[in-house]
Amino acid sequence: MPSPQQARAQSSAITAGKTAPEAGASPTSQLRELFDGPRLSPGHRRIAQYLIEHITEAAFLSITDLAERVGVSQPSVTRFAGAVGFSGYPALREKLQSIALGTLGSPSTPAEQRANELQAAVDAEIENLENLRRDFADPDQVIRIGRALSESTPLTVMGLRISASLAEYFAYGARRIHPDVRLVTRGGTVAYDAMLQSREAGGTWVLAFGMPRHAQESLTAVRVARTAGLKVALITDLGLGPLADEADVVFATGTGSRLVFDSYAAPGLMAAALLQAMTDADPERTQARLEEYEQIADQHQFFLKD
Repeated sequence: MPSPQQARAQSSAITAGKTAPEAGASPTSQLRELFDGPRLSPGHRRIAQYLIEHITEAAFLSITDLAERVGVSQPSVTRFAGAVGFSGYPALREKLQSIALGTLGSPSTPAEQRANELQAAVDAEIENLENLRRDFADPDQVIRIGRALSESTPLTVMGLRISASLAEYFAYGARRIHPDVRLVTRGGTVAYDAMLQSREAGGTWVLAFGMPRHAQESLTAVRVARTAGLKVALITDLGLGPLADEADVVFATGTGSRLVFDSYAAPGLMAAALLQAMTDADPERTQARLEEYEQIADQHQFFLKD
C-alpha cells in the first residue's frame, strides 16, 4: 500500500490540463460514506449534517466560518476532522473541496475552478494567506510575542527536519537585528544542550517551527525547553495536538498540501511578521545593527551591485 506521500506523488503529477471528472457517486453518497464509518458524537453529527447539506459552499469555508455556521467551537471542528480520519481540518477541507469541485466540474463551471494541479496548489495557498490575513486583523499577539522574542538574549530558533528551512530563514533575518540568535536544526542531545545553554545564558524564549510531518524529536525538544524554564512560541499548521499543547503560544497557519511536498507561504509570512514585530520592539537597536551590517557588507562586497 503506498505511503501518503507516494499517493500524493501519483495524484499531483503535473499534466497539461485537468479534464472534467467522470460521473460517479453523488456528493451526498460520498459524504455519507466518509462520515458513516466513525461513531460520531452529537456535536460531530451536526457538523457532518451541515457539510452534507451545504457541500458546495462549506467545502471552502475557513475553520472559523464553519464553526460559526454550525454553532460549535473551532476545537470541535478540529476534533471532528480527526474523528473521521484526517490529520486536521485542512486535510478534511481538501477532501471536501475535491468532492465539491467534482460536483461543479461541468461545462458551466468557471475556468478557474477547473485549474490544473499547479494552479490548484496556488489556489490553496491563496486561501491559506486569506485565512492568515483575517488572523492579522488583531495583531496584538504578534506584537506582544515579537517584543518578547526581541528581549530574549539569547534567542533560540528551532526547526527540525522539514522545518529547518523556515527556522534558518527566521534566524538569518533575526541576526540582522538581534545580538544573539542561536539556531537549532538538529534534534537529540544537540537540541537539549542548546536549550539548556540558552537558558543558562539568560534566554527566556524559543521560537519553534513544527511543520508536518511532525517529528517526535521536535516534541521532545520543546518539552526540554519548557523544563529548562524557557517559554516556547510555536509556528505550526495545527492549533491542537501534542506540539501545540506543549507550547506557551501557538501561531497556527495553513500549509499547502496539494503537491508531493508541502509549501509554506503562510508560515513564511507568519515568520516575517514576527521579524517585523521584533524590529518595531526596539527601533534604535534595529537601526544601529542594520547600519553596521550595511557598512560591513559594503566593505567586504557581500552583494552584487544592481
